[in-house]
Amino acid sequence: MSQPKTYPGSCHCGKVRYEVTTALGKVIECNCSMCSRRGWALTFVTADQFKLVSGEDALTDYQFNKKNVHHLFCKVCGVSSFTRGTGADGQAMVSINVRCLDGVDWSYLEVVKHDGKNR
Repeated sequence: MSQPKTYPGSCHCGKVRYEVTTALGKVIECNCSMCSRRGWALTFVTADQFKLVSGEDALTDYQFNKKNVHHLFCKVCGVSSFTRGTGADGQAMVSINVRCLDGVDWSYLEVVKHDGKNR
């Protein structure tokens, strides 16, 4: 497993900017209706590993099903680069679209397939 590193991330237009500290080694490709349409490659971090630097006012929230995940996206460019929610243990979690992070070396990442569609 790699060492934790802080990565800057953003939406396409840059209005929403954040930093996430994580040890990237694996990313998850999920085939659920949201992830497959968005083309996400996911990693999950606890809320204290995520810092929204700017753009809270540019975020729009979409929720569906059990409504326990906030699917946030930039209302300027429409890109969803992270979500906020609660893990099974009740802890605040953030899922990150690794494709929206700067400085990621994809050659070192293991892609893990997740069948969210049939779960």
